[in-house]
Amino acid sequence: MEAQIDTAEAVARFAADAPLRLESGARIDGLEIAYKTYGRLNADKSNAILVCHALTGDQHLANRHPLTGKPGWWSRVVGPGLTIDTDRYFVICSNVVGGCQGTTGPSSLNPATGEPYGLTFPVVSMADMVAAQAMLVEQLGIETLFAVVGGSMGGMQVLQWAADFPERFFSAICIAGAARHSAQNIAFHEVGRQAIMADPDWRDGDYARQGVRPEKGLAVARMAAHITYLSEAALQRKFGRELQRDGLSWGFDADFQVESYLRHQGASFVDRFDANSYLYITRAMDYFDLAARHGGVLAEAFRRARDVRFCVFSFTSDWLYPTPESRQIVQALNAAGARASFVEIESDKGHDAFLLDEPVLWSALRGFLTAAAQARGL
Repeated sequence: MEAQIDTAEAVARFAADAPLRLESGARIDGLEIAYKTYGRLNADKSNAILVCHALTGDQHLANRHPLTGKPGWWSRVVGPGLTIDTDRYFVICSNVVGGCQGTTGPSSLNPATGEPYGLTFPVVSMADMVAAQAMLVEQLGIETLFAVVGGSMGGMQVLQWAADFPERFFSAICIAGAARHSAQNIAFHEVGRQAIMADPDWRDGDYARQGVRPEKGLAVARMAAHITYLSEAALQRKFGRELQRDGLSWGFDADFQVESYLRHQGASFVDRFDANSYLYITRAMDYFDLAARHGGVLAEAFRRARDVRFCVFSFTSDWLYPTPESRQIVQALNAAGARASFVEIESDKGHDAFLLDEPVLWSALRGFLTAAAQARGL
């Protein structure tokens, strides 16, 4: 049975005279941010937690997704009595700028033309995503967040918050993240983008106006990316070389169970995600390099975050954002004088471990939040 949570869904709208000014120099007028909240904000507005989602996530954190009917991506974590306890905390999760679940992105209508933006949408960065979140938090009347939490790309957003808005939150949790995208990760993203752009139905990003969708290209992009979220051990344990049926087909159907699994992942993904959003968000991740904005010294990015309590998590089998990258974050935080703890979790589930049943993570996360709440008087 699903937990019953006080939830609210809304879209924050910003007037044209309050644009989101982007790192590229462009701007978005009439910004809209789709978000959901869970639990209740206390009287002094001191119990709010912002949860930042990963590349293919959205604001549907702990409720049934309206398109897929599946539980939210962190339903096992957020809810009454759970690790992020909605009887205690007020949880906010918004769809990132450039996304496709109600926040302004390439599939949104350009107010200047009345047509979908497509590739006329400006390229956004991690800093732009966080700036939009800060606008939302301010509109909600919350002066200081209790915590900012995120995994994977969400962890990158947490680090960007620490660099740009350290005075606006008390504690931070970065799970399976990194301070910049590696060459290998950029390479995997480029394969996915090229798969989308090679689909004849992509139409130079103008597919929405022309009434088609590059589903095959987007599905292949998802399949390639999904491999990076798992470890070899997890794939071997789950599938090995098991066949779909008795004997080989001696053709190019999905003979192996792992092939069928990846095809299913690709096919189901296209029902809930926009292809252009995939291009824009992966590009924002590739551009992410926190130290580059601070003279190449990561510690300088955290210099103003000395009063923030940090906890950084990694997984032993995560080869997408491996443990050494998390250690670099912690070392930079320590060098900046910030309070940072680090937990490496033994797991063979790969990068996606933060979305799966990982009791050690949930226990450590709960312990950190409880200690931080006591320190803040919650």
